[in-house]
Amino acid sequence: MAENDRDRRRRDRLKEYRSKRNASRTPEPTGGTSPPDGAPRFVIQKHAATTLHYDFRLEADGVLLSWAVPKGLSADPRDKRLALRTEDHPVDYLDFEGTIPGGEYGAGRVIVWDAGTYRPLVHGEVREVSVIDAVERGHVSFWLDGEKVRGGYALTRTGDQAGKERWVLVKRKDEAADARRDPVGSRPGSVRTGRTLEDLEDEP
Repeated sequence: MAENDRDRRRRDRLKEYRSKRNASRTPEPTGGTSPPDGAPRFVIQKHAATTLHYDFRLEADGVLLSWAVPKGLSADPRDKRLALRTEDHPVDYLDFEGTIPGGEYGAGRVIVWDAGTYRPLVHGEVREVSVIDAVERGHVSFWLDGEKVRGGYALTRTGDQAGKERWVLVKRKDEAADARRDPVGSRPGSVRTGRTLEDLEDEP
């Protein structure tokens, strides 16, 4: 019974995602949820929608918790990046690249800018904690192991903006911090295919 209850909660977490999309028109996955299997994963998708931004997603409890980060992740602990919470996404969105058609929610080109695994942090130490609970409380810290982004980061909820939760994303001070490095500006392509957003624009 407990397993059925968890499955039901996971399905409900994708209700908003599915309500915003027409599966017959968009190539985005309608997917389901996925049980934990190894280290939890993250993805950062570069998304040329109405405005260019980076969709940051953490795998937790069979879905992807998601935030839109206009300027992307920084390697400089002094930077405070706005992050707007968006609806949970299905786990198979981890690999999504393509063009969402005009007129559809989130219309625009999408590439997998970075991806990898992550570990939750508590007071700077790796701990087994419920990321879902931490996000609901309004603060979550984690260590990212990606190709372009690495090290400790923290997300803190600060209020609301245009009906969405407003969060601040910061780089923690650790050995991976580097104020001289600009991962967003220096490495624009996909870690899956090497394509850029401009490459997608040229595809049929």
